[in-house]
Amino acid sequence: MLIPGPDTRVVELRVHGVQGTTPQSLVDAVAAVDVAGDGLGRVVRPADRLRRPAPGPVLQAGGRPVTRVVEGYVWGGMTSGGWAKATWALLFPFSLANVAHWMLPPVPTGSVPAHLLGIGLRALLRLAALLLTVLLVAQLAVISLDLVAAQCLAPGSTCLGGPTWVSDAPWARSVIGMAPIALLLLVLHRMSAVDWRIERKNVPAAPSGASGLPGAHVATDPDTPALRVLHLVAGLGTAVVVGLGGPPGPLLAPGRHGVALTAAWVLGVVLVGLSALAAMLLDDPTGGAPHRGGRWLRAALARRPRRVLLGVAWALFVVSVGLLTRLPAQLPGADLAVQMVAALVALVCLLLGLLLAPAALLARRTWRDLPRDLRPWAGGWMAAPVVAIAALLGGGFGAGVALTLRRVLGHGVLPRGYDYIALLWGVAGLLALVAGIAVVATTGAVRWSSLRRGKEWAKEASLLHAGRARDVKRAARAWWWARWEQRHSHHVVLIAAFVLVGGAVPAAALRLREVDLPGWARPFAGAGVVVLAVLALSLLRAVYLAARRPDTARQLGILADLAAFWPREAHPVVPPCYALKVVPELVSRVREHLADPGTRVVLAGHSQGSLLAAVAVARLLEELPESEAARLGLVTAGSQLQWAYPRAFPAVVPHSSLAALAGGLDGRWRALCRGTDPLGGAVTTWGRQVFDGMLLGTGFLPNGTTGALPPALRGPTGALVLGGDHWLPDPQRGPFPGRRWAAGVNRHADYTSDPEWDRAIAIAAGLEDVAAPPPGPGLPGPVLPVARLAPVLSPKAKPDVSPGA
Repeated sequence: MLIPGPDTRVVELRVHGVQGTTPQSLVDAVAAVDVAGDGLGRVVRPADRLRRPAPGPVLQAGGRPVTRVVEGYVWGGMTSGGWAKATWALLFPFSLANVAHWMLPPVPTGSVPAHLLGIGLRALLRLAALLLTVLLVAQLAVISLDLVAAQCLAPGSTCLGGPTWVSDAPWARSVIGMAPIALLLLVLHRMSAVDWRIERKNVPAAPSGASGLPGAHVATDPDTPALRVLHLVAGLGTAVVVGLGGPPGPLLAPGRHGVALTAAWVLGVVLVGLSALAAMLLDDPTGGAPHRGGRWLRAALARRPRRVLLGVAWALFVVSVGLLTRLPAQLPGADLAVQMVAALVALVCLLLGLLLAPAALLARRTWRDLPRDLRPWAGGWMAAPVVAIAALLGGGFGAGVALTLRRVLGHGVLPRGYDYIALLWGVAGLLALVAGIAVVATTGAVRWSSLRRGKEWAKEASLLHAGRARDVKRAARAWWWARWEQRHSHHVVLIAAFVLVGGAVPAAALRLREVDLPGWARPFAGAGVVVLAVLALSLLRAVYLAARRPDTARQLGILADLAAFWPREAHPVVPPCYALKVVPELVSRVREHLADPGTRVVLAGHSQGSLLAAVAVARLLEELPESEAARLGLVTAGSQLQWAYPRAFPAVVPHSSLAALAGGLDGRWRALCRGTDPLGGAVTTWGRQVFDGMLLGTGFLPNGTTGALPPALRGPTGALVLGGDHWLPDPQRGPFPGRRWAAGVNRHADYTSDPEWDRAIAIAAGLEDVAAPPPGPGLPGPVLPVARLAPVLSPKAKPDVSPGA
């Protein structure tokens, strides 16, 4: 522990979680003012009545007051607010496909089969992502070019109030049909080109990924511009092929017109095929070898060749609009085009799932020594169901819009394949209802059984709230539900994938056998139409609310914020990765403060902000000299760095990287956690158990290894400190004079109101030991004596294990 001198000060730099926190609440002040940043990444401090930066509250450390500066980094403007950001929700399947890339299992070093499987999995993911773009364009062509232009605006049609001058102008109908596709592709191009500018230009480059620290692989992919062009070219080629006749062949016309139609159709097919092949062959710099196989492809897809390729694709699109001098009554190849793309997406998802199985088995040696509760979800196979959900959601949303629009127009015939899509979602809806009833019944039975037998599910809560029977009862109930949500959150994803794939089985079987929907399937298809319409309308409504009233669309914003953390890898048309801006700017701000030798900096992250703070600290440990790194600390609150991120993204945030980070900080990583928090949990400890009135467990040791920890110590405010985890009583003890008070069960909110927050900051700053200090003014003394060492257990003695710990 460092004894604070007169010139010692602590800078507490806070990072908020998802769905934007206000600057005032982030720094715990009635007013806040910007002191750095560019408007998107804002560094704020508390403000006085004249809106000047005000000093933070004094920090009590080691029995002495220490000057503290409270700052907050506000990044919510990058992911929420306005129509432009709300429209990302319409492309959420693209984001899921991109997230799936980061969920792939790690590739063990020295394993050639694992390396080859990794290359194959990345190639298939990029192909699946490109097919999702093609499917979107094909479905829009069915809506705008077939349903509206070819059928609704046909001569003699009674749609939209009867014939108009447009019906007698073939080129006008062609333009009306193809214009939405061109607009969509222009929007995709614009959205995929958006990136965040880093304010600090002197920020060192991100490490190559060999450090083993968390988030080392989170870096910009140099293939993104090429991948963006390939998706646009594939979309333009798809529009040309579908508009000129579809997969069966080009439209028939006499003379040179027919030759031109055939040439344009063939060129469209070539563009789609080349785009798919190039997307599969592009290397992944975070896991592959960009200096070898992909070098020639990168040269071929340099900036000038990309411009030429994109120009050719747009020219072909414009020519195809001119060649559509007369639209048929119904596009002949629209049905087959959508079904072929959907079949290819299904095939790629199936191959991905099959290849993931051996890849996960080969990667198992990297986590087989971990406890079961720390191993990756689904054994490292989680990327497959996420891709399947992305594909089925993408197809379902397009079908839902088409079916809803046909109902609104009251005219037109949709392709036959939409009947099978409706059947898919009808069966999926029934399976979802059955699965939901089963989950509710099972959960209720387990809960009722535990209450009936008087089983104590949260023995830690009894320690935290000793002598407060009412708080024990309220806390135990919240602990039970929080643990249930953490245990089964990934099961919800697996159930959703199972439900959707289960609905696809009968639909695919009937379509492959060329069987019209039998009588038993009609009710399911009708229900599927309702489900698809509700899906389309709900998503459109959510986008509207996210743009006009962001506070009412919290769930949508949370999903978007979580997906936008990951850089563009599998799909380029996803929100720009805010981590690529936030982390370097946090690093730069910390380095500025550490330039003063009397300053100690503590990065404090809540929820998603804990991941950003941990990645920033990992980068700083690699860059800073030892004298400055010793003045750096980390506090995480309500974090998912144990129960979620290492299990969902085992190659990017593995458990070993967290151990290395803990070792690099040498005890200056403190984690505030509540058992009542369903979104956050323990970070540095696991395998917790209550024995003889003591909380025991295993966790990270200061030297970076793992092992058994001494019994938890009781802090001056009632918190139990086990290793690096500070278990907070919730509801809080108190109220305490001179401190803000948060009554009731706080769960995931308001960690800074707990008096243990200041103590964790002091320990992370290296100004106080973990051992409980004497009570400060206005703070109660220890409610229970400091825990003693556990006695040696006899062979017959068995400790009481807290379920789900």
